[in-house]
Amino acid sequence: MAVSISVVLLLMILAVLFMRNGGLKISHALVCMVLGFFLAGSSMAPTISSTLTATADLVSSLRP
Repeated sequence: MAVSISVVLLLMILAVLFMRNGGLKISHALVCMVLGFFLAGSSMAPTISSTLTATADLVSSLRP
């Protein structure tokens, strides 16, 4: 599923605005969920996945 970057950016901006407001409502959570689905279908998905994997590996290798 090809999603244009403009839709992803619009949803990302909305999610950031909702989170900065401090009052996350059901509609805000739905926008965040839709953003996740669009990000998973975008061309940025492999980059996001590899970044999260690298971050998890880094955190798991840290010793307290």
